[in-house]
Amino acid sequence: MNKEQASPHQQKLMAMRTSLLEQIAAQRGGASRAEAAAEHFSRREDSSAQVATERELEFAIDDREAEELVMIDSALARIEGGIYGECIDCGTDIAPARLQASPEVPRCIACQEKFEHRHLA
Repeated sequence: MNKEQASPHQQKLMAMRTSLLEQIAAQRGGASRAEAAAEHFSRREDSSAQVATERELEFAIDDREAEELVMIDSALARIEGGIYGECIDCGTDIAPARLQASPEVPRCIACQEKFEHRHLA
C-alpha cells in the first residue's frame, strides 16, 4: 500500500495517538507517572492489600497504554517506510477490513494467531 492509500489510516492513527496521550495526561492530572503514583499510594487510610491491588492495576493499565502507543507509532513508521499493510511476519497483505477496524495491527490474522499461541500459551 502506498502512502496515498495509507493516508486515511495515517489520519486515524494520529487521532488515536492524540486521544491516547490526552487520556494518559488526564489520568495523571498532568503529573508525571512517579508523581501520580506517589500521591495515589500515599493515602494511609487504605489497607496494604487495597494499595497493592490498586498498584498492580495501575501498572497493568500503564503497560497496556504504553504497548498501544508503541503499536500506533510502529504503524506510523511502517506508513513512512512504505510497508504499511504488509504482515511483519509473512509479508502478505493484511486484509483491508482488518486495517479498517484496527489500523495499528502489524500482522495478518493467521500470523497473529500463531504469535498469540506462541506468546500467550
